[in-house]
Amino acid sequence: MIKSNIKKEFDCDKNKLWDIITDNANFTWRSDLSKIVIVDEKHFIEYTKNNFPTYFTITSKIKLKEYKFDLENNNLKGKWIGIFKELPNGNIELDFTEEIEVNNLIMKLLAKPYLKSQQKRYMEDLEKELNK
Repeated sequence: MIKSNIKKEFDCDKNKLWDIITDNANFTWRSDLSKIVIVDEKHFIEYTKNNFPTYFTITSKIKLKEYKFDLENNNLKGKWIGIFKELPNGNIELDFTEEIEVNNLIMKLLAKPYLKSQQKRYMEDLEKELNK
């Protein structure tokens, strides 16, 4: 299992932050995606800019506490855990962990740096969206 974690603190309205992250109908702020197809309340499909699909199943969605899902595509499967923590200074800390299993040796070598870069891009995109 390959694991990657990122934490970032945000000084913003906590409800706005939650809504941006969990509203799959509004994905245009994500620079890595071409579209998201919402299948039902618990399932959605993200498509990269190259139209590569990843399938998601929401396993937990507790407002302003946690957002978790299982994910799978042709190259990997795993889970994503998002923890929202209100800090004493009023800011919100996001603690995101992704754990995946990959299907081949080459992917195993590239997976951790890839996850790190994806997580960094996500946080950068999120910060841009919050500052609009």
